[in-house]
Amino acid sequence: MSRHQPPDPTRFPSRAAVSPPLPDPGAKRREIVMFLVLAVVIWPILSVAVVGGYGFLVWMSQLIMGPPGPPPV
Repeated sequence: MSRHQPPDPTRFPSRAAVSPPLPDPGAKRREIVMFLVLAVVIWPILSVAVVGGYGFLVWMSQLIMGPPGPPPV
């Protein structure tokens, strides 16, 4: 005879079978709106800022070190 018995759910309430929480009806809409804000507003602004920052860095380095190319003879 086996001595193994399933745990008593009243002794271990964290292991008791609980139903999953109900989904939030507005969660899908908020997720779509957040994706559109990221895709249409934030990422284009961020990409322009990164490219502009790199261009500014190159421009300032050329002011200090001179234009690119071989040194004048």
